[in-house]
Amino acid sequence: MDLSKMGKFLEGKKALIFGVANERSIAWSISKALSEAGATMGFTYVPALESRVRPLAEQLNAEIIEPCDVTSDEDLDKSFKAVEDKWGKFDILVHAVAFANREDLEGRFVDTSREGWRIALEISAYSLVAMAKRAAPLMNENGSIIAMSYYGAEKVIPNYNVMGVAKSALESSVRYLAADLGVEGIRVNAISAGPIKTLASSGIAGFKKMLGYVADRAPLRRNVTQEDVGLNALYLASDLASGVTGEVIYVDSGYNITGM
Repeated sequence: MDLSKMGKFLEGKKALIFGVANERSIAWSISKALSEAGATMGFTYVPALESRVRPLAEQLNAEIIEPCDVTSDEDLDKSFKAVEDKWGKFDILVHAVAFANREDLEGRFVDTSREGWRIALEISAYSLVAMAKRAAPLMNENGSIIAMSYYGAEKVIPNYNVMGVAKSALESSVRYLAADLGVEGIRVNAISAGPIKTLASSGIAGFKKMLGYVADRAPLRRNVTQEDVGLNALYLASDLASGVTGEVIYVDSGYNITGM
């Protein structure tokens, strides 16, 4: 879709993105969509990925490019202090952060280690809570927080294992955060995207088979694209979704409605 035809309806809005890993990231597609709609962009990056993320951020003339390990309260404090110093207030927070050890994304869920559980839940779910706590005092009226989920949060998906549990915690956190922050005029929603080839999904055993299975059975008979997800994030970030909060919106070619 040519977003230029839709106008700069996010002009004047400021968006902070967590989770871009490379040009195939869902977070990157969301970032491009927001930028094309006129939003001013800011990014954080995992320190080890700076060489990949910084050039992408510079493509969108990002005003903030900050390193951040989301397991570090100190790093999170620094990132949001950078936002406050540069922008004062901002409007859109995108949480596209998830991680689990590779060995926990194959075999049996029952074999998940205590440390594997902690890592997956802390990075993939608690980080949203930690970000929202710091973001809320800095967000303008009708601010929007958007998190990324997946159908494995509610149904058993082969090899998704502890990440499914983490996404369940993420979706529940979205609802509780929406209840907490609604009185401040801040909306919190999640997008449950269908399977997409990304750096993160490459760690899931049997992922290629999953793509084929969904494409054969989803009502639209195709897998979704990063661009599909970016357009939905654009909606949630904008005033078009001013009455929407606490929701998990599926962008999965309708796969979630199917039974047998």
